[in-house]
Amino acid sequence: MTELYAYTDGACSGNPGPGGWGVLMRAMDGDTVRKERELKGGEAETTNNRMELMAAISALESLTRDSKITVVTDSAYVKNGVTGWIHGWKRNGWKTAAKKPVKNAELWQRLDEAQKRHDVTWKWVKGHAGHPENERADELARAGMAPFKPGGK
Repeated sequence: MTELYAYTDGACSGNPGPGGWGVLMRAMDGDTVRKERELKGGEAETTNNRMELMAAISALESLTRDSKITVVTDSAYVKNGVTGWIHGWKRNGWKTAAKKPVKNAELWQRLDEAQKRHDVTWKWVKGHAGHPENERADELARAGMAPFKPGGK
C-alpha cells in the first residue's frame, strides 16, 4: 500500500525578513520511493513561523484528491498549533487564552481548511539533526527564499 508523506520546512533571514518554505512530497511503497515532488516559495518580508505554516498549507493544498498523509515538520509551533491549540482558538473566536488575537490567524484558518478533506497525521522531527528528508525540505525553503534576499542568494 502506498503511503504519502510531506516533509515541510520554513526559513527566514532575519525575523522578520525575507523568507521561504519548502516541501518534499513522497509516495512510498514500504521503503521504496514511488513518486517524489518538490515545492517551494517565499516572500520578501515575513517570519519563520509564517513560512513554516505556508509549507504545511502548500503541501496539503497541492493534493488533488482526498488523501491519507503524514506531514512531517520540525516546527513545534505548527505541530502543537494544529493538533492542540487550534481547537481552543476556534472556540474562542480566534483569540488566545489571554484573550489576545491569535498571531497568523489567517494562515491557521487556511491550514485548518486545507486539512479538512484529508486524513492527516502530524509528526515532529528535530530540525538540523541529519534527517535527510527534513534537510531537503530546508534546502528547498532556502531556495524559495533566495529570490527575495538582497542579491538573490
